[in-house]
Amino acid sequence: MPRKRPVVGIIGNSHLINDQYSVHAGGTMNSQAVSEVAGALPLLIPADPRYVSVNELLEVCDGFLLTGGRPNVHPEEYGEAPTPAHGDFDRGRDAIVLPLVRACVERGQPFFGVCRGFQEVNVALGGTLYPEIRDLPGRMNHRMPPDGTLEEKFALRHSVRFSDGGVFHRLLGAAEVMTNTLHGQGIKHPGERIVIDGHAPDGTPEATYVRDAPGFTLAVQWHPEWNAANDPVSRPLFTAFGAAVQDWAARRA
Repeated sequence: MPRKRPVVGIIGNSHLINDQYSVHAGGTMNSQAVSEVAGALPLLIPADPRYVSVNELLEVCDGFLLTGGRPNVHPEEYGEAPTPAHGDFDRGRDAIVLPLVRACVERGQPFFGVCRGFQEVNVALGGTLYPEIRDLPGRMNHRMPPDGTLEEKFALRHSVRFSDGGVFHRLLGAAEVMTNTLHGQGIKHPGERIVIDGHAPDGTPEATYVRDAPGFTLAVQWHPEWNAANDPVSRPLFTAFGAAVQDWAARRA
């Protein structure tokens, strides 16, 4: 009998289809990376406190993929007023994921933050965000190209330099890698215990983990779920996440 796969909860995003049909959705590439590279069972989560609770999710899932998404974390979550530059919001997701991150850090339950998920981890631990990176002096435009194929939008566009001998350097076996970039916001002030372990050439934080956390807490500002099985940077990230989830499931069993 095949070994039971651990369960990874994939945080879903709220969408309207044809401007009227409300859905919770997640990119297929997230499920593919979780299933084929991390070796886990992908389970899409409707991230809304009307339907799920943090305690239920902690019991049902062994780990969590905090996905990217068009809506941003509401700035009230880090003590600022919303402006047009902050874009759209998903308050239901805020209400689930921010306390979920804090609970996972405390329990040692693994999560992997991606893009918005990277930003959520920072805010959950008391950090703040810039609403628009490209408006800052000396910063490049990190946003997704508006035109082109998916391959062109997710193409590798800038390098990320890791701390020498740091967590990402050791895991990836390289001090500098190339990544895609499809985000508008970014870390302004790191939250308590947030270690910035990698930066883009313009100084934008790109890779973090939670200091002294008992579990897997890696988060990246780029999108490693794209071509995760073949990309030399993405694959070891999802493989390590999968190993952490498997370990959590085994210890829980």
